Amino acid sequence: MATQGRRPAGRAGKGSPVRRNRAAPAQRFPPPQPPKKTAKVVFDAPEPESDEPRTFRLGVVPGATPGKWIDAWKQRMPHVPVEIVSVEVADQRKALDDLDAALVRMPLTDETLHVITLYDEVPVVVASIDSHLLAVDELTIADLAGEIVMTPIDDPLGPIDIPGAVSPSFAPLTVAEAIPTAAAGTGIVVLPMSLARMHHRKDVGHRPLVDGPTSTVALAWRREHTTPDVETFIGIVRGRTSNSSR
Repeated sequence: MATQGRRPAGRAGKGSPVRRNRAAPAQRFPPPQPPKKTAKVVFDAPEPESDEPRTFRLGVVPGATPGKWIDAWKQRMPHVPVEIVSVEVADQRKALDDLDAALVRMPLTDETLHVITLYDEVPVVVASIDSHLLAVDELTIADLAGEIVMTPIDDPLGPIDIPGAVSPSFAPLTVAEAIPTAAAGTGIVVLPMSLARMHHRKDVGHRPLVDGPTSTVALAWRREHTTPDVETFIGIVRGRTSNSSR
C-alpha cells in the first residue's frame, strides 16, 4: 500500500530526533534590561549645610577692604548674615578664637591656623600738606634722613630702619593719633596705603615709599574650624563661582 513504511503522524518513535524550536531571534534572545540608575558620586563634595540659623563672623584688621567679597557672600549665602568684627593687628591671633575667619596682616605664624595670602599693600609716607616731601611723586628711605619718623603703637609694618631719621621726643601714638600729629608738621609716619586713605585729611598728603616694606593681607582661620561656611568664603576670595569645583 501507498502508506506502507510511513511512521504515524502522532508521536515520534523511540530514538527519533527532537525537533528544535525555530522561534524568531528576538524571542530566543530577549532585549537587555536598561541599567539601574545609581546616585552620582561627587568627590570632595562639601558637607550639607545646616538649616539652623547662624551668622558668619568675619574679623577685619584696619585698612582691609572685604567689600566685594561680602557682596558676593550675600548673593551666594543670603540665608547666612555676615557680622564684621573690627580686629586690631596686635590682637588678631587671640580674636580668631571667637571668629569663623579673619582678614589679618602678616606675619602671623601659628601652626593651629590656616593662612591664605591675598594681596600686598604699598607703604606710603604721610606728611603735612606743606611738607617738602610731597614735592615729588615717590620717595625712598634715603629721602627720609633728618625727618622725625613716628612708629605708631599699632604699627602694622613694624620698625623700619631709616638711617639718619630722628626719633620723636614724645610717647608713641596710635595710627589715628599720628596722622593729625603729622598734619601739624611735627613728624611723618609710614603706613600701608589703605590706612593712609582711611585716615585721610585735607591737611595731609602721602607719597609711595618705593623701597619700604609692604604689608601682606591674608585670610586666616582655625584648622579645627574649617566649616562649610568657611569653605564657601575661601572659594569667594579665590574667585570661584557657585558652580566651580573645589
